[in-house]
Amino acid sequence: MSHRIFKMAVAQVYPLYLAKLERKGRTRAELDEVMCWQTGHDAASLAETVGQGVDFETFFATAPALNPEREKVTGMICGIRVEEIADPLMREIRIMDKLVDELAKGRPLAKVLRQG
Repeated sequence: MSHRIFKMAVAQVYPLYLAKLERKGRTRAELDEVMCWQTGHDAASLAETVGQGVDFETFFATAPALNPEREKVTGMICGIRVEEIADPLMREIRIMDKLVDELAKGRPLAKVLRQG
């Protein structure tokens, strides 16, 4: 089953993530760091990829190196436990949602990035 979000451009969601974080006093740099941590992009390749208007399916399929530490992301997002999501692409999207949510809730960046 293909979900509508799979074909949604990351560039459509990025400003929503950013607005959510900025309302809570977080920064674009923190958002980019989280997205780079999950996908293996550097800042330049992330900006280029998002700027190209790629959809989530392509974004994760072409990610340079998905971080194995992302498997440590657990908990509820959108009423669903991240670790129980069977579809790999949906799980990646929800992991990103969860990371952004944790930043917005004021968690230190090191903890969001599972560094201790």
